Amino acid sequence: MSDPQLDFGFEGPVVPLAPTAKGKARTKKSAPRPVIPVPAPLADAASPEALARQLESHPDFRVLRRLQPCLQFEPAQGAVRHVVLLDTETTGLDASREKIIELALLRVEVDAGTGRPCGAVQVYDGLEDPGMPISDEIAALTGISNDMVRGQRLDEARVAELLAGADLIIAHNAAFDRPFVEARLPVFEQLPWACSFADIDWKSEGQSSAKLESLALSNGWFYDAHRAEMDCHALLAVLGQTLPQAQQTGLARLLLAGTQTAYRLQATAAPFEAKDLLKARGYRWNAEQRVWHTRLADEAALQGECEWLRSTVYGGRSARVQLEKLHAGVKYSARGGEFSQLQI
Repeated sequence: MSDPQLDFGFEGPVVPLAPTAKGKARTKKSAPRPVIPVPAPLADAASPEALARQLESHPDFRVLRRLQPCLQFEPAQGAVRHVVLLDTETTGLDASREKIIELALLRVEVDAGTGRPCGAVQVYDGLEDPGMPISDEIAALTGISNDMVRGQRLDEARVAELLAGADLIIAHNAAFDRPFVEARLPVFEQLPWACSFADIDWKSEGQSSAKLESLALSNGWFYDAHRAEMDCHALLAVLGQTLPQAQQTGLARLLLAGTQTAYRLQATAAPFEAKDLLKARGYRWNAEQRVWHTRLADEAALQGECEWLRSTVYGGRSARVQLEKLHAGVKYSARGGEFSQLQI
């Protein structure tokens, strides 16, 4: 009978080799079998987390985990600030013509000392009939259909309850969300806002993208994006982490931003040949007003920018530029701030 370790499972009689010239059968010597290293015993197969930990301990692997919403954090150790994280899904991009179809809010306390979320998280997620058809493109993006919103309306009393006494509203791309919610619920006009997309310098914090999905992935999480409540939970998880350069949490950084005045600076009558310098600096072109403009986070940034404009763009000559002062009550809204002329 053939050796079962050598015949690889094929059955049948062994055919003798043809005799050699001396009348003896040739015997074929087997090559040494390679030694296959036995892997270390795997963790308990019933525990995916244990398997994940073992895999991520290898330098050639990174493990992504599905983000699990957290509704209860450790109690605060001292004073707290009340923050509401917000996200919307809408029928389109233009707040003057399109409507909200979903609004989600997370109200959470933030420990003033550590900048970390604490206590219980209060949640609201509501759909609303926009009074117009939801396009196939928006339905595919959000997963919200016309049937889902038919006859639905936001619970304004619940929204007002979550907003009462809030110190700050946070949205990821507040310049998009704020005009929509203010058009639908004017109570949002009375509150200070911060933007987790624009008010944190994600590039200096080592991030290649400021998109929320990318920020979550860099922390080892994936989630089902483009539904308002889940986007809020992802944002809370991201902002609860310590920023490596700022050495504070994203929530702490945004609470500070909510107290600071920002500025929109226009490079009025800038020479045409300076356009590439301005563009590389991050300025944007306003075709209607025919002027380059930029946004600055605080007064220190404004002073530095004025010095750069005078020396680099205006060639050392003094110039008069337009400045818009933006406090947290109007930042990212469709309403303008305080305008003035600034001599630099």
